[in-house]
Amino acid sequence: MDKQKRKKKIRLATAWLGGCAGCHMSLLDLDERLIDLFEVVELVYSPIADIKTFPKAVDVTLVEGAVANVDHLELAEVIRRNSTIVVSFGDCAVTGNVTSLRNRLKIDDLLTKVYHEGPGTAPRGLEEDGIMPALIPKVLPLHQVIHIDGYLPGCPPEPDHIWQAVSTLLDGQPVRLTQEMRYFG
Repeated sequence: MDKQKRKKKIRLATAWLGGCAGCHMSLLDLDERLIDLFEVVELVYSPIADIKTFPKAVDVTLVEGAVANVDHLELAEVIRRNSTIVVSFGDCAVTGNVTSLRNRLKIDDLLTKVYHEGPGTAPRGLEEDGIMPALIPKVLPLHQVIHIDGYLPGCPPEPDHIWQAVSTLLDGQPVRLTQEMRYFG
């Protein structure tokens, strides 16, 4: 990252939709490079920072996870409206990955199996009472919900690949995936 050319910090956000948090853990695995990163970026939204409201005028947002419920759908739309660059971060955001395995089941069948036939007592009301957000009919990769400017594949992406992509984006350059970063073939 070229710190000399940059006068103001880049506003960076990360978001977590339907997934396991592995991509954020991989981001934290940048280790001491996080110090270099935070010299040039201001983290304005992230589950790591526990900021509750997505801000306006975000330069780059990395979005982990697939869109599985109405809260994810709403957040994805807010992210797109308020971000210059949005990157699908990890395989769940890129393809739906493991999160989309529920697409083989009807929502009512899924809720019955998990909550009504599973061990323990089923919570009452679930979606109706706001205990959990309503599931959308099918889990979707992020690009099927909003316009995406880039993809960072991997389950989770390797820290070196995250560093390469983020450094390049912050320097204002287009990201070119190297062959070892390529997802298919």
